[in-house]
Amino acid sequence: MLTIQDLSVNFGERTLFKDVNLKFLPGNCYGLIGANGAGKSTLLRVLAGQFEASKGSITIGSGERLAMLSQDQFAFDEFSVMDTVLQGHPRLFEVMQERDAIYSKPDFSEEDGLRAADLEMELAELNGYEAESEAAVLLTNLGIAEDMHFEMMRDLEATLKVRVLLAQALFGSPDILLLDEPTNQLDLGTIQWLEEFLIRFPNILIVVSHDRHFLNNVATHIVDIDFGKIKMYVGNYDFWYQASQLAQQQRKSESKRAADKIKELEQFIRRFSANASKSKQATSRKNLIDKLRVEELPASSRRFPYVDFKPERPTGRNVMTAERITTRTAADGELKEISFVVNRGDKIAFIGPNDLVKTTLFDIISGETLPESGSVSWGNTITTAYFPKENAEFFTQDINLIDWLRQYADDDHESVMRGFLGRMLFSGDEVFKSTRVLSGGEKVRCMLSRMMLSGANALILDEPTNHLDLESITALNDGLIKFPEVVLFSSHDYQFVDTIANRIIEITPSGMIDRSMTLQEYMADPRVKELRAAYYHQELALKI
Repeated sequence: MLTIQDLSVNFGERTLFKDVNLKFLPGNCYGLIGANGAGKSTLLRVLAGQFEASKGSITIGSGERLAMLSQDQFAFDEFSVMDTVLQGHPRLFEVMQERDAIYSKPDFSEEDGLRAADLEMELAELNGYEAESEAAVLLTNLGIAEDMHFEMMRDLEATLKVRVLLAQALFGSPDILLLDEPTNQLDLGTIQWLEEFLIRFPNILIVVSHDRHFLNNVATHIVDIDFGKIKMYVGNYDFWYQASQLAQQQRKSESKRAADKIKELEQFIRRFSANASKSKQATSRKNLIDKLRVEELPASSRRFPYVDFKPERPTGRNVMTAERITTRTAADGELKEISFVVNRGDKIAFIGPNDLVKTTLFDIISGETLPESGSVSWGNTITTAYFPKENAEFFTQDINLIDWLRQYADDDHESVMRGFLGRMLFSGDEVFKSTRVLSGGEKVRCMLSRMMLSGANALILDEPTNHLDLESITALNDGLIKFPEVVLFSSHDYQFVDTIANRIIEITPSGMIDRSMTLQEYMADPRVKELRAAYYHQELALKI
């Protein structure tokens, strides 16, 4: 069991949350949500003992072990992949290391023998004889091939390091498991395996995630950081969201009713306070007003952008044709004779195991680069707007946001710029912030402002949900559903893809699969499964 008592965390004069009292029980998964900066990661660090709270206490059951997903990809570069995972259980790893050191001694003493015997007993109690086998299973299920299990961590690319660190956190069934964005850089098949693993997890699980589909599948409770408080609700994310919207509407209705009544009473007071025969009534109504002045609704830390792409003209019948596009990528991927036609009203999600291949395709169809062979032709009525996966080149100048957005506008009046930036939550003096100090999420919101300003009728977006919080993802999701023209996009967010796309194009190592259907329909289609097995030469989990 994990208990939080009277917990408060302050940064200077700013209070993240205060007077928090919560109890976490085994067998439950607690989805931790809140706006960016609300304190989700800070709370996990406090629970893990990595950060000291301003006030209060954390109580963990006697002898219970806590594990947390490490965010430092370089912390284990001097260890092998296998040893990195085993360090998820520090005491077990320590016992194994000491035992191995004793057995490697050239002059093995009687004292060494006695110590080795003690270590063997403790190793058995810790299920140490199955440790490497368990670690290997975790690694394999997380997409780390068996021939990489004893490679050095420093030799792995960043995406694989993330998976090893996730295996480390899961290893040994900790009593309390803390996961901060565990689905980052995982393909859909691996996310599905992780969901099943966590659903079966018998102990306490607290997870931060911007993946709504993931939270809906694994969470039994939602822990919401808002209003400077932390509250726990039973149910998954969708249940919490619907309940919170209903509660907010009720509070607004109550506040409006009270405000209407106050207005009526104030009018009575003004009319009759000078009239002696009515003065008693006026006084009683004034007293009633004081009772009716309900506490103002607290300002939520959640802020929803307003994403609305308005095309200047509809697309014509001829949208885009890609013919036999072929090119190699820097990381040994390949686009080989990719051909497809984009039709009016298409919202196409491009999926597949190689992100760089998808990015290369988007660069080609947006006109940023040329293929080694093949061609892309857009119709005469088409105007495009491109959201690239990497946006650093757009923010090299040290200018404010108004001047940044002016570069992409025909009407560069300040009020117009403020309007578009305001939709993306840059209000007041925030519009004078330098582009050099923007966070990842703020840069994404700037890029979306640029796209909205374009009036394009064909949108190309390469993983636009990266760096966004749940509120911004929801707003972008709704904006693309509402957009009436063409969308070509990629994303690792299942719900985002499933609710927007009406057509799926999967780029496999051996060919392309193109189907007009939703992602859920695509996953369930038996003909698609047969094709995928043939293209991959084996059964593979679906990767988006």
